[in-house]
Amino acid sequence: MESMETLIVYGTRYGASAGTAEEIAAVLRGEGFDVKVVNAKEEKIKDINPYELIVVGSGLQMGKWTGEAEDFLKRFQNDFAQKKMALFASTMKTVSEREGKTDDVEVTRKFALTDKVTKYSLQAIALGFFGGVIDYNKMNFLFRKTLGSIRQQLEKDGFKETSPDVYDIRDMEEIRSWAKD
Repeated sequence: MESMETLIVYGTRYGASAGTAEEIAAVLRGEGFDVKVVNAKEEKIKDINPYELIVVGSGLQMGKWTGEAEDFLKRFQNDFAQKKMALFASTMKTVSEREGKTDDVEVTRKFALTDKVTKYSLQAIALGFFGGVIDYNKMNFLFRKTLGSIRQQLEKDGFKETSPDVYDIRDMEEIRSWAKD
């Protein structure tokens, strides 16, 4: 079987989407896919023709994708029709899930993924909705103040610091399982 040429493009603020993209790539490579992973901030893709499968993902901040990942969707929206396409978002959903806030999870999923599919007329074969990384070290003062209050909530919900002031709230098994599917 010929390997499927795959492009994974991501936008990240605190590294969660980078790690998630690499995890997805590892699973796909294990399945025999030929995968290129690109940080949209560091590399501008000029041509998506060589790729059969394109996965685009972004972290969310204040409900918005990173500008670079959004620009990628905008720039190639007309070319995606001929491709297999999947989207993923890194969010705070795992916190909401642990707190039983299913409405919050659905609202976030809608604007993180479903609205993108509609906005860019995408035919997505899969939508991945994952937890992210909260890194107080990389946040600006205002955002750190705003999110300061959730630190206690993270601890209460059983999330532990993975390094000082960093909480990785991803479920890697969920990510690997999504990529395999």
